[in-house]
This record gives sequence, C-alpha cells and structure tokens, in this order.
Amino acid sequence: IRSGFDRIVVAAARGAAWLVFIAMAISVFEVIMRYGFDSPTSWVHESVVMLVAISFCLGGPAALASNRHIRVKVLYDAVGPRCRLWLDRFNDLVTFGFCLGMSYAAYVMFWSASHNPMGEWSLERSGTSWNPPFPALVKGMILLALAIMCVQALIHLVQSIKGKPAPQPTDDGAA
Repeated sequence: IRSGFDRIVVAAARGAAWLVFIAMAISVFEVIMRYGFDSPTSWVHESVVMLVAISFCLGGPAALASNRHIRVKVLYDAVGPRCRLWLDRFNDLVTFGFCLGMSYAAYVMFWSASHNPMGEWSLERSGTSWNPPFPALVKGMILLALAIMCVQALIHLVQSIKGKPAPQPTDDGAA
C-alpha cells in the first residue's frame, strides 16, 4: 500500500467484498423459494448481477491500492533500483492517462444512463417486469471506481516522481 488513500480504498474494498456473500445468500433464497415452495422471485437474478458487478468494479481500485494488478515482471526484475524507479514513473503516468480516458468514457456512459435526451434526470432501467434502475447504478459505480483509480494513479505518480519506489506485493495476501 503506497498511501493513506490506498489504505482507505483497501478497507472499503474489504467491506464491499461482502456484496458477493449477499449475492450468494439471496441466490440460495431464490433456490429455496423456487424449488421448495414453488414461488420464484422476479428480483433475485438482477440483484445478484448488480451486486457482483459492483464488487467487480471496486476490484480495480483495490488491486491498484495493494499493487496487485497484472504485470510483466521480466524486465522489471532484470534491472536495478534506479531503472525500476523510472519504470514506476512511466507505469504510473500511463496508468493515470488510461484512468483519465476511461473516466471520461464512463462519465459519458453514466450521463446517457442517468439523463433523458432533454437533459432531465431519468435513470436507465432494466426493462424487465421488475424494472429496477440497476443499469444506471452500475454505470455510476464504474464511474466512481475509475475516479478513485485516477486519484490513486495521480498519488502514485507524484510519489514515484519524488523518488519513492512502488512496494513489491507480498504473496501472503496481507495488504
């Protein structure tokens, strides 16, 4: 973990991980209702998809915070600490630029999902019999996750420019 902001992100991600448990619990409820009482629900499938999508969205900031994102370490491990610092700077700059671009795309996507053509607030809905506004909410979470990642990437870039190398992830799962 590279910053205090990353610590907050990791703590929030640990709390958001419970969304998967909630999704599993309501899936079990659906199975019991459907096969045990012949009374299927209309809301479980969409709720499970939304909960898992939100937890997936928050996985990006959690991976970036704990420095556990996908990487190719062949070059990184072959060079010395000074070159690693330059590679960190390059990586942090590219990550920041990527997150900015993706945030803009997510903003456009969320805006169209949360406003009608007249510009009035109107959440996109699923179109099913239950018809919750989950598509708009998930798109909002994508935007939020990317905004968090922009802040993280900027903090990491500033740290690497100041000469603080990125910590190496450990295999014990501790953040």
